[in-house]
Amino acid sequence: MTSEATSHAAAPDDAARPTRWGRVVAWALWDWATQPFNSVIVTFVFVALYLTSESFLDPEIASLGEGHPAYDLGLSQLAGGLGTGMTVAGILVAVLAPVLGQRADTSGKRKAWLALFTGLLVLCMLGLFFVQAAPPFFALGVGLIALGSVFGEIGGVNYNALISQVSSPRNVGRVSGLGWGFGYVGGIVALVIVVVADGADWWGMDTSNGMAYRLIAVGCAVWAVIFAWPVFRFVPEAPATGRPQVSLLGSYTRLWGDLVSLWRESRATVWFLGASAVYRDGLAGVFAFGAVIASVAYGFDATQVIMFGIAANLVAGLATMLAGLVDDWIGPRRLIIGSLTGMVVAGLAVAFLHDVGPIVFWIAGLTLCLFVGPVQSASRSLLARVCPPGKQGEIFGLYATTGRAVSFLAPLMWTLAIALTGATIWGVLGLITVVALGLVAMLFVRIDAR
Repeated sequence: MTSEATSHAAAPDDAARPTRWGRVVAWALWDWATQPFNSVIVTFVFVALYLTSESFLDPEIASLGEGHPAYDLGLSQLAGGLGTGMTVAGILVAVLAPVLGQRADTSGKRKAWLALFTGLLVLCMLGLFFVQAAPPFFALGVGLIALGSVFGEIGGVNYNALISQVSSPRNVGRVSGLGWGFGYVGGIVALVIVVVADGADWWGMDTSNGMAYRLIAVGCAVWAVIFAWPVFRFVPEAPATGRPQVSLLGSYTRLWGDLVSLWRESRATVWFLGASAVYRDGLAGVFAFGAVIASVAYGFDATQVIMFGIAANLVAGLATMLAGLVDDWIGPRRLIIGSLTGMVVAGLAVAFLHDVGPIVFWIAGLTLCLFVGPVQSASRSLLARVCPPGKQGEIFGLYATTGRAVSFLAPLMWTLAIALTGATIWGVLGLITVVALGLVAMLFVRIDAR
């Protein structure tokens, strides 16, 4: 790609600025507040156990039972409908994220935009209470999940951009790692609460008509409100860039000009956006299909899947916090390359040692999780270090956009590997191939961002 070594040097006063760790915690709590939308609603509970279940099949088809072609086809159609909604959501994020981030930079209102999209995310989670267990409500559920994904990701653009307000160049790795770690731990606590409530049979409450799952969504919304507010109270706003305001259409013209300038002045940053898009899609694939690998290939039941999810979040959270120290010591690029290498080795073990039994997935699967968080955290800290001053929102918007641009890679390689081999376990090789491609691309990105 390029051998260019590029780094946007911080001003001396920025480098010497003392870090107020109370502000860091207030910033990191936003990740804790919003993570249950991803872990509880999208990944492990609401979508997996409710929205794509027989509750939303025609009663006549549902009565046929598992194994009947019509029943299995119906569940596949539900999964396909969810996939369609998430595809539309991804397109919206790709189109809107960089220009909305740019407009937040220009106006100096990143916190206002963050508040807006956090509020919209909360409303989507509250709306899931009205998704009753009947086919007519399926479209409402998918629509709210898709919109919540859009609002959460665009909110995340402004949240990531605010990292410059709570960190300095010498500790941005630790700050980024703390944020990701808080997110993972928040997901754990929320999942544990769900497990406890389910184990207590919801304390005798009527759970018919999907009421337990609908209340879980409301609980996630309340959780977000309780824990998100410190970022708005204690984190200082970034100053406006001084650039004139333009129309929404004009923002796209400005975006193109900024991209051209970035290519000329910091080409390695552009290459990093491309390389990270590839390996981040591999990471997304690991999250998306991890539960499928556990249940289908390794025979985990629903309880074991949730317990693995709790363990995975715990391992990832602790590793990410510790990796932040390593990030500031050796630099984010080296940490990313080392972590991706560890993921490839662990993924190969999951695939080729499958016959040994479930213990392999517990060990190698958790090892995968050990490296996932550090990659995510170091990617954010690297980009924060090299962002042109005053353009953090726009650059993190591009970070979201490039990730969406190749979001087909992991699902494609997963599907292709299974189609060629006829076994779900070999889909792991498809996911690891994407991670490996990102690793190779990252080797050619020359950025000294320490």
